[in-house]
Amino acid sequence: MQENNLDVCTLENWLWEAACKIRGEIDAPKYKDYILPIIFLKRLSDVFEDELNKLADDFGGKDVVEQLLFEDHSLVRFYIPKEARWENIAKQTVNLGEYLTDAVRAIARENPKLQGVIDAVDFNTTAAGQRIISDDKLKDLLDVLGKYKLGLDDVEPDILGRAYEYLLRKFAEGSGQSAGEFYTPKEVAILMADILDPNPGEEIYDPCCGSGGLLIKCYLRFKDRYNENPHVAPLKFYGQEILHSTFAMAKMNAFIHDMEAEIALGDTMRRPAFLNDDGSLRKFDIVTANPMWRQNFSEDVYENDPYERFIFGYPPSSTADWGWIQHMFASLNENGKMAVVLDTGAVSRGSGKIGRDRERDIRKEFVKRDFIECVILLPENLFYNTPSPATILIINKNKTQENEILLINASNLFEKRKSKNYIPYKSIKQISEIYHNWREEEGLSKIVTIEEITKNDYNLIPSRYITQDNGDDTLPLEDAFVLLKEAEEERREADERLNEILENLGFSL
Repeated sequence: MQENNLDVCTLENWLWEAACKIRGEIDAPKYKDYILPIIFLKRLSDVFEDELNKLADDFGGKDVVEQLLFEDHSLVRFYIPKEARWENIAKQTVNLGEYLTDAVRAIARENPKLQGVIDAVDFNTTAAGQRIISDDKLKDLLDVLGKYKLGLDDVEPDILGRAYEYLLRKFAEGSGQSAGEFYTPKEVAILMADILDPNPGEEIYDPCCGSGGLLIKCYLRFKDRYNENPHVAPLKFYGQEILHSTFAMAKMNAFIHDMEAEIALGDTMRRPAFLNDDGSLRKFDIVTANPMWRQNFSEDVYENDPYERFIFGYPPSSTADWGWIQHMFASLNENGKMAVVLDTGAVSRGSGKIGRDRERDIRKEFVKRDFIECVILLPENLFYNTPSPATILIINKNKTQENEILLINASNLFEKRKSKNYIPYKSIKQISEIYHNWREEEGLSKIVTIEEITKNDYNLIPSRYITQDNGDDTLPLEDAFVLLKEAEEERREADERLNEILENLGFSL
């Protein structure tokens, strides 16, 4: 067994090899449903062995510690029964599906917090009288996934998240879009955590948490800042996820990180999980999220909402972006702050349009009431299921810079990596420092007034206000459309004024 840490390249090669072992047995989008729980099992087993060895050094031998742990499971993070430890699983050659299913169920019995998480998959299940994944293929998969040690000092804490990211990108249908999954690239999650910069004792919420990546990055940011100071009040995390397999992944990730987290399963827009005793929405210090872009909900979700979330208007049926934003806003306490990833159209659609537009009208309310603090335009081709650029929208109920909005055009701050772009660490720091110092930087950031945003019909896309050096002078299509509509509106108003003057003079157009 190799003992070295898993770097990105080694991790991806390892996961590719594992996926190839079950190719043909199950559909590619299902690979992660089998690979990730086994990685979690291996991680739990290896961490348990690390803790067992440490306790053996303290108490004078493994036999003594085994008896202590049998009587008191609280001495370790999770107690792993002997039959469920990796060394015993790896020895099995027959009835492996049955043995593995029994092993994860035994872990769940000994650790109630893992019920519905570690035992979510039945490795022995059949369809039309045949095993979905045969014992031979399962043995091949276990042999590959047993190649590396996954203990406390062997891999990065977010090993499951990184594995999930790779498998989703590589094998899920449409890179996950068909299942409603949308994995936030690591560097975008780090940037959001740097911007939110949680303080001791704060409560952080993600209403569509997926595998928990955004919550984890906030946790790691906090750990890095306070260096695990035992005198600092810990953060508390809350998340809700609609897909059971992804919900289980978020729970696994929270357990691996020793986070104080409550993850709920369910449909946030229709049945939010975190409520007060009186049935009202629970309020949080921080909200972080990347909802599925341009999702749609029926009108009754907004019209019959018992939680008074959609006070600024109902979004159009074609996209729920501003429905999600209003849910998050309603989930903030009086001094709360939120950061949400959106497609660029969410901050510009409808601007310049003659007559009413639902998205622009909701955006207008947020601007007029001075809740929008910052908008960051990200580079294109960062996300796995779309080449389109995204924006990070920051809403703050406790803004210090009144009547101003900071716009950051980070569309050129990227480097290429294979088929996708990524934001390098130095650029993450640069963007974060511009935000925290509320600073203008030529070609990158600009502080605009609410009056200027109003003049531009509540268009918040940074490229409208910031010219990039050495960039393409061609206007983005949405910006060009807005300018055309504004010109048409100005011409109409001019024609009306001219007609009024001529009529006063006795003439008529």
